[in-house]
Amino acid sequence: MESRTADAVTAHALFGCLVREVSGVDGQTHAAGPYLVARLARLGPLLRARVAGGAAGPTPRFAGPVEELTGDGWAAIGWRRLAELTAAELRLATGRDNPEFTAQVTRSHTALTAIHAATSPDASAAPAPRGAVPTPAADGIAAYLGSEQSLRRGHPRHPSPKDRQTEPSTWLRYAPEAGARFPLRWLAVRRGAVAAGGRADAFAPVEALGPAVPEGYVPLPVHPWQWELLADRPALGTALTCGDIVDLGEHGPDAVPTSSVRTVYLPDADLFCKFSLDVRLTNCVRKNAWYELAGAVALGAVLGPYVAETAARFPGFAFLTEPAFRSVRCDDGLHESLGVIVREGVGGAAGSPVLAAALIEDPGLGRWARLPLGAGPDDAAAWWDAYLAALVPPVLHLFHAHGVVTEPHLQNVLVTLDEAGRPAGVILRDLEGTKLVAERHPAMLAALHPRVAEGLGYDAERGWNRVMYCLFVNHLAELAAAIDAAYPGLETRLWAAARERVIAYAATAGDPPELRALVAGVPLPAKCNLRTRWERLPDRAAGYIPVRNPLADHSPVSALLTTTAP
Repeated sequence: MESRTADAVTAHALFGCLVREVSGVDGQTHAAGPYLVARLARLGPLLRARVAGGAAGPTPRFAGPVEELTGDGWAAIGWRRLAELTAAELRLATGRDNPEFTAQVTRSHTALTAIHAATSPDASAAPAPRGAVPTPAADGIAAYLGSEQSLRRGHPRHPSPKDRQTEPSTWLRYAPEAGARFPLRWLAVRRGAVAAGGRADAFAPVEALGPAVPEGYVPLPVHPWQWELLADRPALGTALTCGDIVDLGEHGPDAVPTSSVRTVYLPDADLFCKFSLDVRLTNCVRKNAWYELAGAVALGAVLGPYVAETAARFPGFAFLTEPAFRSVRCDDGLHESLGVIVREGVGGAAGSPVLAAALIEDPGLGRWARLPLGAGPDDAAAWWDAYLAALVPPVLHLFHAHGVVTEPHLQNVLVTLDEAGRPAGVILRDLEGTKLVAERHPAMLAALHPRVAEGLGYDAERGWNRVMYCLFVNHLAELAAAIDAAYPGLETRLWAAARERVIAYAATAGDPPELRALVAGVPLPAKCNLRTRWERLPDRAAGYIPVRNPLADHSPVSALLTTTAP
């Protein structure tokens, strides 16, 4: 039970960051029985935590307290002490300070505490859901939304996974983890003041849920938290006063916030709306920059043929496109702050979709205990192999065949399960993280505004690093560690199956050198969430560090060589 508390979640996240980005880089970690020990080389202390799965991979899971070696032996330390040690070591390592760091960790801990209190069985203050989600496929959609709203730990390799910049009283009623449901706020925007892109008809199902608007105006949905955050914006007051914007209030059926907080699902329309919040959630200030609004629509149009070819080659694969955006024309920030992107829904999915990130949640917090892994390790290994078959080939194919850099991390992938509960396919989402290899798409990028093109294009190395991190480190390694926690000792078998899956795809793709290097054991790139926060960098500037590659063939090199007598 101790691993489910806000204290433990915060401590395990901090320790995992230290192991990956500080002690591991310095060569100061080692296994000692069931523990992983990490030295803070510049500061001096020895720390340890018990490994509860994933010891062979780059993302071990931890259980129990984080401990520090003292003169009297190992003693448990709290998350505050660990945050202080982390900050002190980073000051020495980087030569710079960050007075915001411990406050961010503290806010994240406060948020975790509030979420856990709101979702505990006896939580009298928990915000009650406004009723069942109204949809013909109520059971399947309800289960899917349950997975979206089950992420009560947050990112397991981030120092402040639930930091939302403000106090829980301002956002708890909108929190997916608390089972929130709420009607949207609606604005009427004078037609001449509307900014829009993409297919005009894409907004029609959303508009049908809103109120009637005055003649000459266009409806614009707004997240209610977003509206509260904008209340004091002078530009908004001016637009309301002059009549360019009319506030129509809250209206319509409930929207359901998904794991990203700012994106909501509208069951009656079977569409998602991705809003701006202008709030830092983990690494990023979550708003739809003007070039991201334009880029989503442009990218969606380009991806169509590539996604169709990939889906034909790998049945069960799909990609949710973002066919349109809408906002207001304004030079004072409202264009980005009120921008909303429409995304395709999941109502037509073949099978029951489940958010991949829900699979790694603690059994007492998320949906992991209800996943149909089977009766034993053989069944779990077969489940994993079906998962690999659904996810790995299409992601690699999009990159190698089409120069498309996807971002298949745990919160961007929906897994569709068949009637027996086995993985049957995957659905990718969120075009913000999807890029094009620039040298493969020069004409398309050249036709765009330079800032839009800059946001959509990656060089091949950067793109491949992003795919490897999201697919293997953030996604598969975390899932393998969770399965290993359920069936100890299974991890090596899981990674052997993943290696064979990569080799099998490579044989159909001309044996790309990147994949040869991958199965040869070159280190995997892991994103530096801790150092990004410490150095106060934007997420797009986050660096990578090399971590253990469990796909490697661990046979001695001498056994791989064929010696010929002279």
